[in-house]
Amino acid sequence: MSEERTYLELSEAGDGSHKFYEAIINGTEVTIRYGRIGDRGRSQTKTYPTPEKAKAEVEKKIREKRRKGYEDAVIGVRKKRPVTRREITSTRSTAKTAPVIWKFASGSSAFGIFIAEDRCWLGNQKGHIFALTPTGEVLQQFSLPDGVKCIVADDDWLYAGCDDGKVYDLTGKIPRVAYEIAPDVDIFWLDIKDGILGVSDANGSVVAIDHEGDSQWTQKSKGNHGWMVRCDEIGLYHGHSQGVTMYDWEDGKLIWDLPTNGAVLFGWQEEGMVYASTGRNQVFAIAKKGEIKIIYQCDAPVYSCATAEEGQYIFAGDNQSSIYCFNESGERLWKLGTGCGSAFSMQFFNAHLYIVTTDGSLACIDASETAVQAAKVGTLPELVNIKAPSNVTAAVASNTLETTSNAGVGVMVECVKIQGKLRVRVVSEGYNSEINVQFPKEIRTEGSRYIVDEVRESARGGFYRTFGNIKKLDIAESRDEMGRNRNIPEM
Repeated sequence: MSEERTYLELSEAGDGSHKFYEAIINGTEVTIRYGRIGDRGRSQTKTYPTPEKAKAEVEKKIREKRRKGYEDAVIGVRKKRPVTRREITSTRSTAKTAPVIWKFASGSSAFGIFIAEDRCWLGNQKGHIFALTPTGEVLQQFSLPDGVKCIVADDDWLYAGCDDGKVYDLTGKIPRVAYEIAPDVDIFWLDIKDGILGVSDANGSVVAIDHEGDSQWTQKSKGNHGWMVRCDEIGLYHGHSQGVTMYDWEDGKLIWDLPTNGAVLFGWQEEGMVYASTGRNQVFAIAKKGEIKIIYQCDAPVYSCATAEEGQYIFAGDNQSSIYCFNESGERLWKLGTGCGSAFSMQFFNAHLYIVTTDGSLACIDASETAVQAAKVGTLPELVNIKAPSNVTAAVASNTLETTSNAGVGVMVECVKIQGKLRVRVVSEGYNSEINVQFPKEIRTEGSRYIVDEVRESARGGFYRTFGNIKKLDIAESRDEMGRNRNIPEM
């Protein structure tokens, strides 16, 4: 029996979709392959009782995909989205070694880091994400479909931006796609504030993307290679090859523009300041009103920076595996070697400096004055070396859904079509049913209802955000189990 093959693609600049779906029928066997255009993707094979049943199941799946906008395509015509990585030829530091307490070897160069009270997050170029305790014990680990560019927090939400152009919400048991960035955008960095996404790219452009994944505005700064983007309630701060530019968060209007001595390679922010590290060995402290306050001088190009609370101390990491500490007035307090490569990203928390590096390490450094003074004379704490698990678990596909028949736990939402687009609105009482819910597009099906752990209104108002886990409500099972439709409003 001859093989039957159907290949579809969905590639839309508006919402960032750039994926394929392929179904192959070989007698009673059906193979489904899906993923990002240009990659091999994932595949699943299933055997059916008869060829007729196999064909019927494929036809059903293809109809569903066509309804979502997939179209017939030829493999290889559309190309893989552009991906640019920050490359560092990292040399060994000649300074004394920093007081590293523990070091976790992730297995690949790492850009993504986020440190909280109970967890230290790392994301590397293989797409592996690890959550560790403050002492380095692995609590959670999984692998996303592509390399992790960064991990960013937005209040209680945590997101991972990846090379596949997707931004994954990590707050539930399954990483969900919260945003998809247009396939022609070569993403360099991103940040999120109150559900609005800011993305900088290789061209020196910056775009603000709303909670539905639609572009609010796009601006081209004077330079290119926008490694820095930071967002607050007022503006978006874009660092590029010519300096730092601030745009109004609502409409993208240019507020101020400051040149820097060299290309901006990374950025940090506090309440009233932004910090831009450059390829000319400097870190600029810039007041958010657009005034350069202090310039901190390092000995090599600076690829990462961070501050202690309210900018009391400023830390920097160069491309020669050294880290620096300055006080607010600009005095260099110390320079020490990492012992594990150059710091791509860093964060200070509870008197410790955490870095992720070119050799794939997440290192915890004791930044207290006592530990640093001891390190300066060669006295170091006993280093604990931790290796990543040999087999990192692949994350469950982000369109996977648990089902539940219990409509009384959590908040009920419903997917409806409004002006030709699938939107999600709250059904449960006590919420505004006229505003949209930020909800993963991959799992939206018209007429379906879902139970989510929490629904919270955004700080700026106008839309809700889901928090935690999402389950699909099985209305038929719920009615059978309860004997009556007590908790489920009529659709």
